[in-house]
Amino acid sequence: MLIGYGNPSRGDDALGPLLLERLETSGIYSSTCESVTDFQLQIEHVTDLAQRDLLLFVDASVSARPPFEFSSLTPQRDHSYSSHSLSPATLLSVFEDVYKTAPPPAYLLTIPGYLFELGQPLSPKAAGHLKQTVSFVDELLKHPQKTFWELKLRG
Repeated sequence: MLIGYGNPSRGDDALGPLLLERLETSGIYSSTCESVTDFQLQIEHVTDLAQRDLLLFVDASVSARPPFEFSSLTPQRDHSYSSHSLSPATLLSVFEDVYKTAPPPAYLLTIPGYLFELGQPLSPKAAGHLKQTVSFVDELLKHPQKTFWELKLRG
């Protein structure tokens, strides 16, 4: 499952949803791969994680190195647990609490963003990173095995 989050009205913050949109319009992901887009992760998203084999969270980042960063996630409560917006790691922790089992293997893909003000378009630099990220995710989706994804973590 792909989960892209960010605000489409705030320039580069739209990178998560835009990635999923590009994958869908290009026909890259198959009928077996579901996706969810939203402005932010919330506790209600825990139900989206159930009965999945692999999870890929996609978000814009002010600190990611270009063209993107790909990392594994483990359940962990952080400061986001008490707010309206959760981090992916905290959402995985909530999954453990609700379902009393370990969550599916989960990964985070962050794409560098530069412009986040309301009403701004996607920046040219972020658009370039997005293009490279689409190719990377295409490769991941062609190999939906955890072992392949783990190899991609190591470069």
